[in-house]
Amino acid sequence: MQKSTSFWKEGHWPTLVSTFLYFDFSFMVWTLLGVLANQITAPESLNLTPQQRFFMVSVPILFGGIFRLGLGLLVDRIGAKPTGILAQLVVIAGLAVAWVIGLKNYEAILLMGMVLGVAGASFAVALPQAGRWYPPHMQGLVMGLAGAGNIGVVIDALLAPRLAAAYGWPAVFGFAIIPAVAVLAVYCTVSKEPPVKITPKKLGDYFRLFGEKDVHWFCFFYTVTFGGFVGLAYSLGMYFKDRFNLTPQQAGDLVALCTAIGALGRPLGGGISDRIGGIKSLHIYYSVACLALIAGGLIDSLALNVAAFFIACGAFGMGNGSVFQLLPQRFGKELGLMTGLVGCGGGLGGFLLANMMGQSRQHTGSYLTGLFIFASLCILALVGLNLVKRRWRTTWGAVAAARI
Repeated sequence: MQKSTSFWKEGHWPTLVSTFLYFDFSFMVWTLLGVLANQITAPESLNLTPQQRFFMVSVPILFGGIFRLGLGLLVDRIGAKPTGILAQLVVIAGLAVAWVIGLKNYEAILLMGMVLGVAGASFAVALPQAGRWYPPHMQGLVMGLAGAGNIGVVIDALLAPRLAAAYGWPAVFGFAIIPAVAVLAVYCTVSKEPPVKITPKKLGDYFRLFGEKDVHWFCFFYTVTFGGFVGLAYSLGMYFKDRFNLTPQQAGDLVALCTAIGALGRPLGGGISDRIGGIKSLHIYYSVACLALIAGGLIDSLALNVAAFFIACGAFGMGNGSVFQLLPQRFGKELGLMTGLVGCGGGLGGFLLANMMGQSRQHTGSYLTGLFIFASLCILALVGLNLVKRRWRTTWGAVAAARI
């Protein structure tokens, strides 16, 4: 297997850093409705039902997945950097409208969620732009580092509820414009297009790719890992507040704790997969996440409950790194399209988890059913890995430039 003499001598680290910052800011904005949900939906504000609350926070997840398909096409047609700049300008415009005009009703919140989906779609820009600069045997680490911009939700969870308490939740959208402009300036200045010749893709190419069964498996595996992580990132604030009667700020602190390990775990999971293979790593992460979700649904102690979701988020985050260690080995020439497709699957997973928790709370008075259903998806993912691992290792994995 090829070894690198030095990570810093490979690729283009300023682009890696700037794509991390771009994804970090985008993820921070993408999860705003989730971390502000307790204040937006309070009786003195919009006074929403549990089902409305969880649907509200799931809209940005869903549209983030859908828009990834479009941004994935743009990356291959006009380049990653122009696409990233365009997406950031759309998000900044949306933040400005929300701050100046305000979001006065449930429908306006849902429209804002659609705009924030553009920030969630940044995944389809940042990862191909960073990954195409580096050789195959470093993809797990590089994709993990770029994708560690998930840490943006931690910044959100710590700051947004406190800013909302001090200035009102509409003002938070105005505050978000400050890092938005700063990150855009850095991204415009230092990021570069990867030195890879890409043939522009068409919408029909998605359908062509989707005819390959490996595409379905990658989408499903990422539906569970990223869907689990982002679904919990959006939902845990309301979950902790409802179940343990916490303040929005206390719930936000716990969300920050749980999601930090998920975000930081992404490059760790990618690095481990570079060493032992993504398939073996995913077996571990799905098993741990399944048990942790079940424990989180059953345990009544706050400390143990937080520990369970801390472990679940960590396992999902590391699983994200593992999926994207495998993906470039199988679809390196179509990474932009596949990032969009797989990212769409991840968005769908987050949408499903958030909605399952809302439906469960609305109709049963408990979150247990929703958590158990998503835990069962982890079991299905383990079954799927066992179905494909031999074929993968004896076909494209046999000639891959990294462990799979």
